[in-house]
Amino acid sequence: MTDIYKFLADHQIECERHDHPPVFTVEDVNRLVPPLPAAKTKSLFLRDTKGLRHFLIIVRGEKRVNLKALPAILNCSKLRFGSPERLKKYLGVDPGSVSIFAAVNDMDKAVEIIIDTALWKSDTFQFHPLVNTSTLVISRDSIERFLYKTGHETQVLDVPGL
Repeated sequence: MTDIYKFLADHQIECERHDHPPVFTVEDVNRLVPPLPAAKTKSLFLRDTKGLRHFLIIVRGEKRVNLKALPAILNCSKLRFGSPERLKKYLGVDPGSVSIFAAVNDMDKAVEIIIDTALWKSDTFQFHPLVNTSTLVISRDSIERFLYKTGHETQVLDVPGL
């Protein structure tokens, strides 16, 4: 797995680190992470039914994604959550630690990154740095630089909610 802090430093990508107890859910984040001046995020690792396409869907922390409506937006078959084994294979992280920063481990660009339009309007974001014991506060400009440096194109779409 890539040392995310070294990657960020090597590419002059600024962020602010906040350590905390392990968090696995949005509820954990709300309870255990101190209030930070940035949009809380939730990252879902999904795959189509044949396992040919993989997606990292990133939305505001409180948003509930409509997984039945999402395939029409992504032009794919039904979606299901990727297994922990697929998550490790494609993004190099364990459940609870997935975030946009996992793109650094996707050397083959096999995972399509989708950011919800409502979230992308924020100036700064909160993301786990490949582990769920820290949160990084990072600006939209720095996220764009990070994605450019990893070679990932990102789609900003209206992710359907419930």
